[in-house]
Amino acid sequence: MYSFLPLKPSESRNSQKSAAKNHHGHLKNNPDRPCLDERINMSDDERDEQSCSRTESGLGQDKMSERFDCDNCKESLYGRKYIQAEDQPYCIPCYDSLFANTCDECKELIGHDSRELFYEDRHYHEHCFRCFRCDRSLADEPFTSQDDALLCNDCYCNEFSSKCVACDKTVMPGTRKLEYAGNTWHEGCFTCHSCQQPIGSKSFIPDKDEHYCVPCYENKFAPRCTRCKQVLAKGGVTYRDEPWHKECFVCTGCKVQLAGQHFTSREDSPYCLKCFGNLYAKKCESCRKPITGFGGGKYISFEERQWHQSCFTCSRCSVSLVGVGFFPDRDQILCRDCNSNL
Repeated sequence: MYSFLPLKPSESRNSQKSAAKNHHGHLKNNPDRPCLDERINMSDDERDEQSCSRTESGLGQDKMSERFDCDNCKESLYGRKYIQAEDQPYCIPCYDSLFANTCDECKELIGHDSRELFYEDRHYHEHCFRCFRCDRSLADEPFTSQDDALLCNDCYCNEFSSKCVACDKTVMPGTRKLEYAGNTWHEGCFTCHSCQQPIGSKSFIPDKDEHYCVPCYENKFAPRCTRCKQVLAKGGVTYRDEPWHKECFVCTGCKVQLAGQHFTSREDSPYCLKCFGNLYAKKCESCRKPITGFGGGKYISFEERQWHQSCFTCSRCSVSLVGVGFFPDRDQILCRDCNSNL
């Protein structure tokens, strides 16, 4: 944005330069505009007295007054207002026609007695330096230039600044704002949909067109662990359509974590394979180890007894009895040959 201090017509060019320098570089100096002679700032009585003194002094010297004419039209300047420019005196009409700038707005000359404002390479009458949109005077107002058009701060913000999607008011330049998904909010307008507190720079979670701070979202939407009933912020496992923390999903027997390994269940309680086999699986008649059937293992069942497939052998010669006939003999099972030798 830009702002400036207007020049007073009674100020000399040196004063104009000083005003331009003191305005943060927004106003440019015009070195070609000549200084006003101090005589232009005198009262009429003072000018008349000095002009008469010049005439009387000249007549007293050589009976003929020294010529003091306008450098352009050559008319005498005695008793008249004049302006010194480029070390030469000019009558007011000649000065305006030769040195006055043209107003960029109305295209008319800016006379010596007019208050002139200039911005970059453009010059204006004070009354012509106005907002392109609302026509408000910019002489003492902040302004900006958009495509060579001068705009006051309010018009610029209304036309080019974004609007807050919450309050529909302009987000003024320099104010703190938040942007997300192509929308803009005032910092104080970006609030949690649940607790209505400003989210600010904290983390948030979007849900459709609503935004939640993390605590409110977890309390309202996040799943809770079946065992500890606490919120599952991330990760976790699902067992029987229920969520669990990984550290909460453990074997009912030995309490080892079951996430990432094979397990089974009994009466809806999860068990690792080792605990399940030790607690509930039938034992092999040969090796006395649990028969679980996990991992594709097969077993043989006869009457009330079970064997691992690899353990189902003749009790005497140890030949495999899988798929062949066998003969039970009390607690033993025998192949045909061993049974014939009895």
